[in-house]
Formats: sequence, structure tokens, C-alpha cells
Amino acid sequence: MKILLAVDGSAYTKHMLTYLSTHGEWLGSKHRYTVIHCAAAVPHPAAAFLDKDMVRGFYDEDAEAVLAPVRRFLVEQGIEAKYVHRIGSAAANIAKLAQQGKFDLLMMGTKGRGAMSGLLLGSVATKVLSLCNTPVLLIR
Repeated sequence: MKILLAVDGSAYTKHMLTYLSTHGEWLGSKHRYTVIHCAAAVPHPAAAFLDKDMVRGFYDEDAEAVLAPVRRFLVEQGIEAKYVHRIGSAAANIAKLAQQGKFDLLMMGTKGRGAMSGLLLGSVATKVLSLCNTPVLLIR
């Protein structure tokens, strides 16, 4: 099974990784994993005043800050993964990769809100669900 793990470095990512590690059916060499992290684009007016290398460095540092702990965690679980970093809308980039990569499952953390938690998801999760046909496992 091809599994796409969407991460953002938040507590919701940690919940998703904990779920993954405690449910053996998602672990093992029978699965192929890709981890995606998306960073919001630097607004054009700001980017116009910055050196391209400075902007690229910002994106690289952001990706490393989020992906390094995920990479360590997955290695501890014996999971090999590919790592992808995209710039722009998280929902659009996640859904696009899920579709184009022909993933069998997308796993991501989401936040529930109080008594309405069954109805209200995080905005990225809601948008991903509306944009892709790949099965999505939301971990709260």
C-alpha cells in the first residue's frame, strides 16, 4: 500500500505519528511511505524585497525543522520514507500529490473543536477532503 503522510510539525502531526506507531497494520515493509510538508508562500510584496537565496533558505529551514523529527521518528519505527516539501497551499499540494502519486491512503492529523468536533475539522483537512478522491484517514 502507498501511504502519504501529511505533516506540519504541530501536535496534530504528533498524534498522527503516535497512531501510526501503535497500529501495527500501518507499519512494515509491505507499505511504501511518502511524507509531505507544505509551507505557506512568502507574500509577493515581501518576497520582492528579499534575495531569492534568502527566501529559498527560509523554505529549506522550515522544511528541515518540520521533517527532521518526523524522519527520526520513522527511522525509530523502522520505516523508510520519501520526503517531499512544497510551497503554497497545503490542501492543494497535499491533494495534488495524493492524486498524481496514486496513493492508496492519505494520513493526516486534524483538530476537532469542542462538542462540534465531529462536524468541524481543521481547515486544511476539510479542503483536502473536498479536493481529492484518495481515501483519507484523519487522526485527532
